[in-house]
Amino acid sequence: MVDIRRLLEYNEKVRHRYFEALAKLTWREFVKNREASFHSLKNIFVHTLNAVDYWLDFLQKEHLHSRRKFDQYRTFQEVRAYMESVEARMRDYLNSLLVKGLEKKYKLKIDSNKTVEITAEDVLIHVFEEEVHHRGELIALLWQMGIKPPPMGWLHL
Repeated sequence: MVDIRRLLEYNEKVRHRYFEALAKLTWREFVKNREASFHSLKNIFVHTLNAVDYWLDFLQKEHLHSRRKFDQYRTFQEVRAYMESVEARMRDYLNSLLVKGLEKKYKLKIDSNKTVEITAEDVLIHVFEEEVHHRGELIALLWQMGIKPPPMGWLHL
């Protein structure tokens, strides 16, 4: 059986590799509009952090997620600081979560105005999948730039 905690730990390790690779770019290349989902490499990367932050708020019934707009991140250091704060939140949440906590049920209103019932584990799987989805987008953009993406997979960690 797959352990969502291990998947999220894996995501964090790979995220760091991608951030280090992206931080080697010039700021201009990092923020350039590449006509992708969130336009730039920076915005795509920050969006994945926003998603983690948002869903942690949902799971913990908090309102702590960043309200900063993409253009308010003006340095690699600011992006790194946000990444580290989101990761600390996720680690704290996972460390406090009992196995039964994964089964905790939540109600969520979806786009069709329908309310569905989901579990904490469902949300965490979505968080994992959202980041993997956008990592694929980053990979494609790096390839278009002639840059080899960082290695990933269990063998490379």
